[in-house]
Amino acid sequence: MTATVTTPRATGLDASTPASSFARHRTGVVLVGALALLILGVFLIGGGTWPGSLTVDLTGPLGHVSDWIIDNRDTHPLFLYFFGHISNAVVLSVRGVYLVLLAAGWAGVAVAAGLIAWRVAGVRLALTAVAAFILCALLGMWVPTMQTLALMVVAVLASVILGALLGLAAGLSDRVFRSLRPVLDTMQVMPAFAYLLPVVLVFGIGVPAAVLATVVYAAPPMARLTALGLRDADAGVMEAAASLGATGRQRLLTARLPLARKELLLGLNQTIMMALSMAVIASVIGAGGLGDRVYQALASVDVGAALAAGIPIVLLAVVLDRVTAAAGKRIGTTAPQTGPAWSGWAVVVAGTVGAAVVARLVSKPTWPDAWTVGIAEPVNEAVGWMTDHLYSGVPVIGGTADWAAHFTTWILDPVRDGLQWLPWWALLLLVAVLAMVIGTWRTTLTAVLAMAAIGVLGVWDPALNTLSQVLAGVAVTLVIGFAVGIAASRSERVERLLRPVLDVFQTMPQFVYLIPVVALFGVGRAPAVAAAVIYALPAVVRITTQGMNGVDPVVMESSRSLGATGMQQLRKVQLPLARPALLLAVNQGVVLVLAVVVIGGLVGGGALGYDVVFGLAQGDLATGLVAGAAIVCLGLMLDRVTQPTQRRTEKGA
Repeated sequence: MTATVTTPRATGLDASTPASSFARHRTGVVLVGALALLILGVFLIGGGTWPGSLTVDLTGPLGHVSDWIIDNRDTHPLFLYFFGHISNAVVLSVRGVYLVLLAAGWAGVAVAAGLIAWRVAGVRLALTAVAAFILCALLGMWVPTMQTLALMVVAVLASVILGALLGLAAGLSDRVFRSLRPVLDTMQVMPAFAYLLPVVLVFGIGVPAAVLATVVYAAPPMARLTALGLRDADAGVMEAAASLGATGRQRLLTARLPLARKELLLGLNQTIMMALSMAVIASVIGAGGLGDRVYQALASVDVGAALAAGIPIVLLAVVLDRVTAAAGKRIGTTAPQTGPAWSGWAVVVAGTVGAAVVARLVSKPTWPDAWTVGIAEPVNEAVGWMTDHLYSGVPVIGGTADWAAHFTTWILDPVRDGLQWLPWWALLLLVAVLAMVIGTWRTTLTAVLAMAAIGVLGVWDPALNTLSQVLAGVAVTLVIGFAVGIAASRSERVERLLRPVLDVFQTMPQFVYLIPVVALFGVGRAPAVAAAVIYALPAVVRITTQGMNGVDPVVMESSRSLGATGMQQLRKVQLPLARPALLLAVNQGVVLVLAVVVIGGLVGGGALGYDVVFGLAQGDLATGLVAGAAIVCLGLMLDRVTQPTQRRTEKGA
């Protein structure tokens, strides 16, 4: 896409005016001003951490609110006649779906999954779906899988309804769209952990809180993509429908919604994947199912049990992602119809009922224990061998425990100590400079206020500890991600080999990444960063590859005809022209690394993530809520200092 540059005449600014001169030398002016403020601050303010006089202790007020809610949860009308009904509806819905799944039995559920996948995606994915559910049963995880699936069905249905309604309002009203967009932007950068505590405060520990946290986390992509699809409807089609006398409702039902089918299915896909990720994380607040098995296993460092529950999570993610993505790709194809549209779904229902009845007549509906395969013990034996031979027993290069210790000592500790050594005002100034260079005054103000709010909340040092882990993780992610992405863009073979790996890694929930790093590195800050790097790498690699491949072939051919070598083309042509994609890769890397670094509090990451886990585990909601609010502020600040505005991107391009 070619960026259009406005001429001075069109803007009414002459090239010699002070405004245009500032625009050309923006970075230099900002850096000089920052240096002057830094020197002035040394003399006027001095150094030190965030002053206690500027903090607000919310422990008391939040504790009183928490106590009031707990004391009045069973008596106050707000809970009895509003939140209580919501909680009961959620419990009854999840229990009803769970009982239906148990009644269908393993055969009914597996056949239903296969037939649904066949109906919307084809035979190949149908066989994959059946094999995935049978493997879940073989691992002895049938009941937890059904618990997670029941919670998923209710949460996804609620998320789709809520997101579609919000998206419908935003797609049809400019005012609603403008009001909703900053809310969705903020929710998009919030780590999943930040959603847990507010719902726990109202609904307590249990399934209702888990479902509602999942709904709040998973609804935004459905809302955003629904609004996008409705607003991008073909203007010619809409004008033709209006000229034929169609009312607004008729235009919506016969034109806008059909034209937005692909966006709606993409929203469904994203909602399902985010709901699964959150449903697993919500095991911390009593969601049960597979996530609870992983959580309990990680708490006792039982890698074998964690892997046995983690594999079904990955299988569910892969099947759900592939089926919904394939359904979206088939939209608009001209496949011949062999019968009425309802006939295929009738086959699905009949096949499911038939399989369930046959399985119940032949044997029990639950998977027989004799058919299960225990992998926990062999995996733990392998982990024990790794502990004896790989942790510290590798000659010359050292083991994984040595690498983790060196990474902590040489990188994480210096970065954390350096951030905590910086005067608080200097760090705010640094945030302002970064935001101003890459964004606008508005993004600068948002970033500085978000960072200052962390200090006001009284968690300055833990937040800087989390920030140090994020910065270290992002640095490693970008070095590896850019290198692999550039290699994939320059070699079709490398790209083909990477594609299935990236597809699988991008569908895996965040929680699952903790399992292999605990097996390799034990617990601590380094494993938390390692899990964050693995989680963020696929997105960075994919965005980098697409950006490099998106460079105009004519420009590449012109540079080649002028005698440029491959390295010169990379440095002088591809990287500058792919700058918007690379900046997007940086932004996504930061957001994704933060999401898993916070969850790393479960495996010894400490800092804000530990405070959230501690607050949830001990019922100290004040500590957890303060840490959750700080995580939101940290995510907002990092997003603003790494997300260039459209205007700045076009100038850079």
